[in-house]
Amino acid sequence: MREPFAKDRRLSRDVPVVLGQTALLFIDVQNYVMPGGGEYAGMDAAEVQARYGYFFAEMETRALPSMQRLQAACRGRGIEVLYTVIESLTQDGRDLSLDYKISGLFCPRGSRDAQVVDALAPGPDEIVIGKTSSSVFISTNLHYVLGNLGVRSLIIAGGLTDQCVDSAVRDACDLGYLVTVPVDACVTQSQHRHDTSLANNRGYCRQVTTAALVAEIEGL
Repeated sequence: MREPFAKDRRLSRDVPVVLGQTALLFIDVQNYVMPGGGEYAGMDAAEVQARYGYFFAEMETRALPSMQRLQAACRGRGIEVLYTVIESLTQDGRDLSLDYKISGLFCPRGSRDAQVVDALAPGPDEIVIGKTSSSVFISTNLHYVLGNLGVRSLIIAGGLTDQCVDSAVRDACDLGYLVTVPVDACVTQSQHRHDTSLANNRGYCRQVTTAALVAEIEGL
């Protein structure tokens, strides 16, 4: 009979990224959620500002500049950079998940709303995967693609911290990836939501600042 499981004290989530085994994944950093995007269709300017002003400000001043630094650092070291965006496989959204249909999250295939924002534009040979669920691992072949790329360590950034980012972090952990979250390269609709989400998923990932992670990558 085998001995009962005992935690291996040599194992840890606090593991630096490794060249050839790491990818950077940006989640939902697309025109749909930016000023003028389809998420705010039908709202007047005052309502948009009242409900999403914090998000826009944090995206512009903190999260997006942090993501750009990570993108540049990973490209500089040959680390795969991937993007997932809310995008249906159809023009009428009939393939959306029930949750997305209820929530009204809809970007038609090939639409401007479904494109990554210009400030973080994918390179000509970088992978962009459309999704129709909160966790990119549920409605896409991302896990298969990452396996083909030899990825074991996954850096996850983007939005929303407490929704699609959080879902991806937890699923990636359960699928066997070592996950790193650069805490200032994620954003949601309030500081409280951001902080609470990070506190709740700390057991699934390594959490670091963008500055620390960029230094780690550049030192590889």
